[in-house]
Amino acid sequence: MKVKVNDDLCIGCGACAAICDDVFELNDEGISEVKEDKIDEDLEESVKEAIESCPTSAIEEV
Repeated sequence: MKVKVNDDLCIGCGACAAICDDVFELNDEGISEVKEDKIDEDLEESVKEAIESCPTSAIEEV
Protein backbone atom coordinates (compact mmCIF):
# COMPACT_ATOMS: atom_id res chain seq x y z
CA MET A 1 0.00 0.00 0.00
CA LYS A 2 1.16 3.52 -0.85
CA VAL A 3 -0.51 6.82 -0.05
CA LYS A 4 0.06 10.47 -0.85
CA VAL A 5 -1.19 13.76 0.54
CA ASN A 6 -2.48 16.44 -1.82
CA ASP A 7 -0.79 19.62 -0.56
CA ASP A 8 -3.45 21.79 -2.17
CA LEU A 9 -6.26 20.10 -0.20
CA CYS A 10 -4.54 19.56 3.16
CA ILE A 11 -5.54 22.09 5.84
CA GLY A 12 -3.10 20.75 8.44
CA CYS A 13 -5.71 19.63 10.96
CA GLY A 14 -3.39 16.82 12.08
CA ALA A 15 -6.06 14.11 12.23
CA CYS A 16 -3.98 11.74 10.11
CA ALA A 17 -0.89 12.17 12.29
CA ALA A 18 -2.98 11.70 15.43
CA ILE A 19 -4.41 8.46 14.05
CA CYS A 20 -1.24 7.06 12.47
CA ASP A 21 1.92 8.94 13.44
CA ASP A 22 4.08 6.10 12.11
CA VAL A 23 3.07 7.18 8.60
CA PHE A 24 1.98 10.83 8.73
CA GLU A 25 3.59 13.98 10.13
CA LEU A 26 3.04 17.72 9.77
CA ASN A 27 5.86 19.56 8.01
CA ASP A 28 7.20 23.05 8.85
CA GLU A 29 4.35 24.63 6.88
CA GLY A 30 1.76 22.66 8.87
CA ILE A 31 0.88 20.39 5.94
CA SER A 32 0.73 16.62 6.31
CA GLU A 33 3.42 14.49 4.72
CA VAL A 34 3.85 10.74 4.32
CA LYS A 35 6.94 9.56 6.20
CA GLU A 36 7.10 6.06 4.68
CA ASP A 37 7.24 5.36 0.95
CA LYS A 38 5.67 1.92 1.35
CA ILE A 39 3.22 1.25 4.17
CA ASP A 40 3.79 -1.88 6.27
CA GLU A 41 0.90 -4.30 6.24
CA ASP A 42 0.38 -3.96 10.00
CA LEU A 43 -0.28 -0.20 9.58
CA GLU A 44 -2.78 -0.45 6.71
CA GLU A 45 -5.90 -0.37 8.91
CA SER A 46 -4.84 2.80 10.71
CA VAL A 47 -3.85 4.41 7.40
CA LYS A 48 -7.31 3.62 6.02
CA GLU A 49 -8.83 5.18 9.14
CA ALA A 50 -6.71 8.30 8.57
CA ILE A 51 -7.88 8.47 4.94
CA GLU A 52 -11.51 8.24 6.02
CA SER A 53 -11.01 10.81 8.80
CA CYS A 54 -9.43 13.48 6.60
CA PRO A 55 -11.96 16.36 6.45
CA THR A 56 -10.77 17.50 3.02
CA SER A 57 -10.09 14.08 1.44
CA ALA A 58 -6.47 15.12 0.92
CA ILE A 59 -5.07 11.62 1.43
CA GLU A 60 -5.37 9.06 -1.33
CA GLU A 61 -4.10 5.58 -1.97
CA VAL A 62 -1.85 5.32 -5.02
